[in-house]
Amino acid sequence: MNLSVKGRQLDLGEALRHHVAAKLDGVFGKYFGDAIEVTVTLSREAHLYHSLVQAHVGRGIQLQASADADEIYAAFDAAADKLAKRLRRYKRRLRDHNRGAAEGTPALQYVLASPRDEEDEEAAEPDEAAPPIIAEMEGEVPELTVSEALMRLDLSDEPALMFRNRAHGGLNMIYRRRDGNVGWVDPRGNRGGTPAA
Repeated sequence: MNLSVKGRQLDLGEALRHHVAAKLDGVFGKYFGDAIEVTVTLSREAHLYHSLVQAHVGRGIQLQASADADEIYAAFDAAADKLAKRLRRYKRRLRDHNRGAAEGTPALQYVLASPRDEEDEEAAEPDEAAPPIIAEMEGEVPELTVSEALMRLDLSDEPALMFRNRAHGGLNMIYRRRDGNVGWVDPRGNRGGTPAA
């Protein structure tokens, strides 16, 4: 496992780094096997410590968990426990997923600048009203079943996931709703395996 432990505005000691490595070895050894790459970011925000654990465990599968606590060890342990709970929930499906890797469609991903104030938008020219592109990355739209997409959404702790529905070949999206439930968008016009032009 390629482990990176980073501190934002914190000096991390060797004891904490050893604790992080031992805990993650235990979590991944028990529930999954070996992760490809794991990044742990620890920071302090006011009186709380914040821990973010991101793990790449297989093709297209990202796990992410975060937690806050009064002590740095407690913050990391809480995030690692959340990660372990998700791995335990999806252990069988993750093993099956690695046997038959899902195919995907190449896609471009863009990061757009956040919108400006309303006053700025009114004064801008029509072409200038569009937000500028900050980053452009190669990506992939995975071909998944709805339950596999839900598993990936839960594991990654991301707000939304676009995927090609394996049942009918159309593009679908699942997302986290404000009420805690998950929404599923399945447009009828894009079914049939070929993307619309």
